[in-house]
Amino acid sequence: MSYNFQEIETKWQKYWNDNQTFKAHESSSKPKYYILDMFPYPSGAGLHVGHPLGYIASDIYTRFKRLEGYNVLHPMGYDAFGLPAEQYAIQTGRHPADTTRENIARYREQLDKIGFSYDWNREVQTCDPKYYKWTQWAFIQMFEHYYDLDANKALPIADLIKKLESKGSAGVNAHSGEMEEFSAKEWKSFDEKAKENTLQNYRLAFLAETAVNWCPGLGTVLANDEVKDGLSVRGSHPVEQKKMQQWCLRVSAYAPRLLDGLDELNWSDSLKEMQKNWIGKSTGAEVKFDIKDREEKIEVFTTRADTIFGVSFMVLAPESDYVSLVTTDEQRAAVEQYLEDTKKRSERDRLADVKRVTGVFTGAYCIHPFTGKDIPIWIGDYVLGGYGTGAVMAVPAHDSRDYAFAKHFGIEITQVVSGGDISEESYDAKEGTLMNSDFLNGLSVQDAIAKMITEVESRGLGQKQTNYRLRDAIFSRQRYWGEPFPIYFKDGVPTPLSMDDLPLQLPEVDKFLPTEDGQPPLGRAENWTTKDGHPLEMSTMPGFAGSSAYYLRYMDPHNEEGLVSKDANNYWQDVDLYIGGAEHATGHLIYSRYWNKFLFDIGYVCKEEPFKRLVNQGMIQGRSNFVYRLKGKNEFVSLGLKDQYDTQEIHVDVNIVHNDQLDMDAFKAWRPEFKDATFITESVDGKDVYNCGYAVEKMSKSMFNVVNPDTIVENYGADTLRLYEMFLGPLEQSKPWNTNGIEGVHRFLKKLWNLFYKDEKLCVVSDAPSADELKVLHTCIKKVNEDIDTFSFNTSISAFMICVNDLSKLKCHKKDILNDLIILLSPFAPHFCEELWQELGHSESITFASMPELNESYLVESTHKYPISVNGKMRFLMDISLDASKEEIEKLVLESEEIQKWIEGKEIKKKIIVPKKIVNIVVG
Repeated sequence: MSYNFQEIETKWQKYWNDNQTFKAHESSSKPKYYILDMFPYPSGAGLHVGHPLGYIASDIYTRFKRLEGYNVLHPMGYDAFGLPAEQYAIQTGRHPADTTRENIARYREQLDKIGFSYDWNREVQTCDPKYYKWTQWAFIQMFEHYYDLDANKALPIADLIKKLESKGSAGVNAHSGEMEEFSAKEWKSFDEKAKENTLQNYRLAFLAETAVNWCPGLGTVLANDEVKDGLSVRGSHPVEQKKMQQWCLRVSAYAPRLLDGLDELNWSDSLKEMQKNWIGKSTGAEVKFDIKDREEKIEVFTTRADTIFGVSFMVLAPESDYVSLVTTDEQRAAVEQYLEDTKKRSERDRLADVKRVTGVFTGAYCIHPFTGKDIPIWIGDYVLGGYGTGAVMAVPAHDSRDYAFAKHFGIEITQVVSGGDISEESYDAKEGTLMNSDFLNGLSVQDAIAKMITEVESRGLGQKQTNYRLRDAIFSRQRYWGEPFPIYFKDGVPTPLSMDDLPLQLPEVDKFLPTEDGQPPLGRAENWTTKDGHPLEMSTMPGFAGSSAYYLRYMDPHNEEGLVSKDANNYWQDVDLYIGGAEHATGHLIYSRYWNKFLFDIGYVCKEEPFKRLVNQGMIQGRSNFVYRLKGKNEFVSLGLKDQYDTQEIHVDVNIVHNDQLDMDAFKAWRPEFKDATFITESVDGKDVYNCGYAVEKMSKSMFNVVNPDTIVENYGADTLRLYEMFLGPLEQSKPWNTNGIEGVHRFLKKLWNLFYKDEKLCVVSDAPSADELKVLHTCIKKVNEDIDTFSFNTSISAFMICVNDLSKLKCHKKDILNDLIILLSPFAPHFCEELWQELGHSESITFASMPELNESYLVESTHKYPISVNGKMRFLMDISLDASKEEIEKLVLESEEIQKWIEGKEIKKKIIVPKKIVNIVVG
């Protein structure tokens, strides 16, 4: 029987589905193991070959764990809300629910074709009201809790109210926003709206005016990764910084625990470092600078208080509240223009572009707290309002961005002579005005910092403080396709819906666009109010809302009474292994850890950290192509001419590019927004062509450089695809896609198939295995066992190939050998192995087999491979027992068939035999 992969794979996919082979049960007596993939966003383009990389790895690990006797939970679902579906709905008029449903069906079909062992009974779709009911519930819980610093956990807002009623704000030690102090008597005198405004400073889910990436063209707030070069990634619309009232989550309250919790996790050092940098713990001092001719003070946070004598100017963030306070009338017009220009740059762009220096003088001065010198106050967009106080004391001799700013605007550079060993950090020890560091002279850096903080505190100029870079998460989006907020406004006071009113489902709207007066799309809904006529919140939640607790829902997906039951959570507890992309290190992983810690605080889950072990798969890279759009126009310039214009680089579908030349007609038909595009072309060999740029980078739908896995499955089979993706290289490394090697992997499967079949008939025999055959098999078992936990699947596949080659040379058709070999291979090539397992007479799926046990005794060497030489030249190798004497070695060699052609008819003059080393026959 020949290897018919199409027939075999269809057969076993149906079998697994019909028999629910991979269904997990909480009642199992086996130890639990929870393996999770970062679930996909189901776009219309479907999967490309880069997507299954992590899924294949997790599936291999899942199947191995089952073979090792674990009760494995391996679920899958869809991150189904988001901007792409909404934008497609705007372009086509089709409801995003319809297109999302179709996209999910497409993804499911592709995933099934690759043979993943998911428990589809637990499928989660974030756009399903039965799911997002519990996202809405979690939001209400956060709204009804605050973070108590004494308890170091979230507590009910009702507890906070009792403290306010008893002692006012002085009786509360909580993580909060800025507000004025008040007594218990004053609290009781507040009306309901004033009380709620106060509570908003404490709630873990709260309303606040905050700077956001506002895109008028899309009518919504965008996340930082949705903006590039001041334009939206989707549609290339201008994006500006704008202050808006938004729902936020007080993630910053959990910053210390998020940082400390990393020590418990089996994550890579690089991933932990990314989270640590994002959380950004800094210990230093908050110092007050008097504003000249005003009563107010500017507070700055610095980790290097020892450099304060080197301060020569102050820089405010453009969004700082200090700006309007200090700007003089003479400078107001210049400042307002600068603020308007800054709105066009995202915070990410401002941080990343270290060479671009912009700023404006406010006209105001502050007073140096130790020297009494006037310090000019500037505004610069390299300072961010959300970190520290939004103000920086600039020490240009000892900070690169302060230095660049001072040089650009001709501001004095003060060089501290001594005190805190900081001269090594200076750019030029001879540059600028020399300033003595007074009482810090001669101290080490750490001693100087400690001394200065003591001085600051003793003089009433500030205090020691620990800051975190981690900011509260903006949780509102002015979109349609997202979870509705379970909030209504009663006389302007935000009020949560009751559980009986959940889920609050998305209403029907005539268009998926903002209203004519700028309200979010939900403003188009008829009667978007409660039963009592109170208006409902018109924004929706962001994409990360649905992904922050989906791993918990998988534990108990059909529970109508809660997100997850106590019993299910106590059984599965947490995720033992999580596999996904490193790009989620500072977004999803921060938010999901925060979400889980909050649920732990309120006694809802049993583990504080959600993901024990996390592995980041590398990228499958592809060749991308680019077109160059003239900014503000629908006109595109060819690669060779682009430097003559102000352009935005845009990825283009590689399928409409041939030898880096764009099919311009196909480009116009590619997306509706380009149907009227015009081109500035180049002349090549007398023809006007549009040349595209190119790069090797991540294979991604957003980069339009994808290869469809369906093609590979159709031509070679899912098992070949699975093996080949793992064979490309170490899982955690990025690697380029190259189909040239796929034939070799497919031949390997055929070669193994031929150990079972000869002349279309099963040729497996029940003879006892030889020592050589057992050694080959157990060498492979040992290597695969060593590789599996380090995800070194590429070297495991190499070991399989060596094993099959060696067994083929031995002409091995022994059932005991082949039986264990296909169990070992089954996680990698499950359809192939299921078929052969059945052919060997097994009635149950190979899923329920047991992992072959390694027997080290079979690996003990009993022979030595002697190089046999004639007249000093090695002619062949020969296996001879390690116990053989010189006489026995000589006899075996001279009687072998291989030696005869080299010594026949010749006189043997000498025999040199060194046991366990060489044999040399000298002839004349």
